[in-house]
Amino acid sequence: MIQVKGYGAVSKDSRLAPLGFERRDVGEADILIDILYCGVCHSDIHTVRSEWGEALYPVVPGHEIVGKVVQVGSKVSKFKVGDLAGVGVFVDSCRHCDSCKKGQEQYCEEGMSPTYNGYYRDKVTKTFGGYSSTYVVDEDYALIIPPTNQLAAIAPLLCAGITTYSPLRYAGVGKGHKVAVLGLGGLGHMAVKFAASFGAEVTMLSTSPSKEADAKKLGAHHFALSTDPEQMKQLKGKFDFILNTVAAKHDINRFIDLLKVEGKMLIVGIPPEDHSLSSGKLISKRRSIIGSMIGGIAETQEMLNYCAEHNIVSEIELIAIKDINEAYERVIRSDVKYRFVIDMKTL
Repeated sequence: MIQVKGYGAVSKDSRLAPLGFERRDVGEADILIDILYCGVCHSDIHTVRSEWGEALYPVVPGHEIVGKVVQVGSKVSKFKVGDLAGVGVFVDSCRHCDSCKKGQEQYCEEGMSPTYNGYYRDKVTKTFGGYSSTYVVDEDYALIIPPTNQLAAIAPLLCAGITTYSPLRYAGVGKGHKVAVLGLGGLGHMAVKFAASFGAEVTMLSTSPSKEADAKKLGAHHFALSTDPEQMKQLKGKFDFILNTVAAKHDINRFIDLLKVEGKMLIVGIPPEDHSLSSGKLISKRRSIIGSMIGGIAETQEMLNYCAEHNIVSEIELIAIKDINEAYERVIRSDVKYRFVIDMKTL
C-alpha cells in the first residue's frame, strides 16, 4: 500500500485538516500521479458537510486533479512517466452496461465509482480524492492533459468544464443560435466561454448587475438583470437554448418563458428543492428541458483537446491547502472569480 498525505474531514461538523491514508499499490493497468493542483468544487462542500446524504467519513475531497505521472503499470500504453495526467469526477464504472459501452460512463447503470466518498468496484475499498499528494488510477479513467503553461487553470475543466461543455455539445449549439447562460459562477463562467467559442450569440442572465463587466470580458455579447421585470419581458421568446447553472432556489418558469418555439433549457445546477414546473409553458411552444451530468472519458478528453486548441482555461484563484476552510466559506458567499485551485506543493 502507498502512504498518502491529504486534507480531509472526519465528521460533518469538522474543519478540513491534515489526514493520512493509504492507496492501493500501482497495478498493471494503473498510473501513479503526483498531484500538482486540485480544483475546489461546491460539491466538495456539500459532500464533506453531509448535505447530500451521510458522507463516508473520513472524507478527502477533490475531483479536479492534474499532475505528473511518476509510475506506470506493466500494461499501461496510454501514459509514460513524465506525462501530464488528470482525474475527473469518477475513476471506474462497470464497463459492460449500455452507457459504458457508449462512452457515457457517468451514467453507468451499476453506478460509477466516484473519485472520492465512494467505493471501487469491489464495494469495499473507499475512494479518497485529490486534496492529497498522489492518486492511483486505471489508465482508462485518466485524462491526457495537453502540454500547457497554465496547468492550475486546467484543473477545473475536469468538472466545471465538462459539466458545461457536454450539454452544449449534446444540444448542438453553434453559429446562429441565441444562448442564455443563467448564473455567473464556477459553471456559468465556463458556459459563457464555450458557448461563445462555438459561435453562438450569448446573453448572461444574472441577479447581480456588478457581473456585467465580467460576463462581457468572458465572451458574453449581452447582459440582462433577471430581477428586472422589464428586461425579462423584452427577452420573452428570444433564446434557442438556456443553460441553467443555478444551484439556489429559483422560479424556473420565469426563464422557460424566454425560450423560442422548440427551445431547450439545459439544466446542470441542482437546487436544494425540486422545481415547480408549469407544463403549459412547455406544451404551448413545444419547449423541452434536458438534464446533463459531467461527461464520459472520451468526451472529457475531447473537451480538454478543444480547450488546448482554443486557449480556453478556467478563471482561478490559487490557494494554499491551509486556506481551504476559508475558501469553503468564500465559495458559499460566491466570493471567488471563479474557481479556487489548491497548489498541492503547499500540502
